[in-house]
This record gives sequence, C-alpha cells and structure tokens, in this order.
Amino acid sequence: MWDDFAEFILTQSTKNPTKIVEVAVGKFDGVYQYLKRNENIEIIKTDILPNDNEVIKDDITNPNLDLYKNADIIYSIRPPSELQPYIEKLSHETNGMIIIKPLCNEDLNIGFHKAKLKNYKKASFYIL
Repeated sequence: MWDDFAEFILTQSTKNPTKIVEVAVGKFDGVYQYLKRNENIEIIKTDILPNDNEVIKDDITNPNLDLYKNADIIYSIRPPSELQPYIEKLSHETNGMIIIKPLCNEDLNIGFHKAKLKNYKKASFYIL
C-alpha cells in the first residue's frame, strides 16, 4: 500500500524538479525514502520533534513558510486530527496539492473546502 501511495505522488510530479514536503513525518519515512530515490524529486520532511538528521524541525501550527514555498505537493501520513486544519491552511498559503493519508476509517478535521477521496491501487487518501 505504501508503494502505491508513493507511486501516486510520483504520477502528480509533473515539474522537473518537483518540490515535495512531508509534514509531521514521525518515525515512519517509507514513503519519503521511496520518493527520494527519484532524481526529479526535491523532497524534505518536517516534524516538530525530528527523529533523525534528515527531518527539519517545524511546528505546523506556526510553520516556517519558507520551507513550503514553491512546494508542488505537500503530504502527511496519519496526521493527528488537531493538526489537519493547519495542513489545510498550508494549501491556501502555498497553492500546492495537499494529500492526507488518515488512519483507516478516520474522518478529516478540515473546514474550508471538501477533500476528495482518492483510491489508487491499494492506497486510499484525500486530496485537497
């Protein structure tokens, strides 16, 4: 499923390079590692508590917008519901595509616009 999720992100990577940011990466970085192998991808990962030296410290509730400037795709895997409105807010501030992969059966906690449920192979996620 994670490879399918990463593969979908690559299908949306139409610019060369495509700037991608993973928000609230936590300890799971399998999608990041998959995307990082593509030479046309410029990718960074952020978290309030960096788990390794590849993670840039950032508080999504008060983000450093320079990190997200010109991001084509911003995604988050299983972000806590209290962070989802802040991720949505980034979509207004960056004009990038936002992809949220929630926990199974979890509703999104967003308000301004409707997210579209997308099924791609074995992966299900929302696009803003």
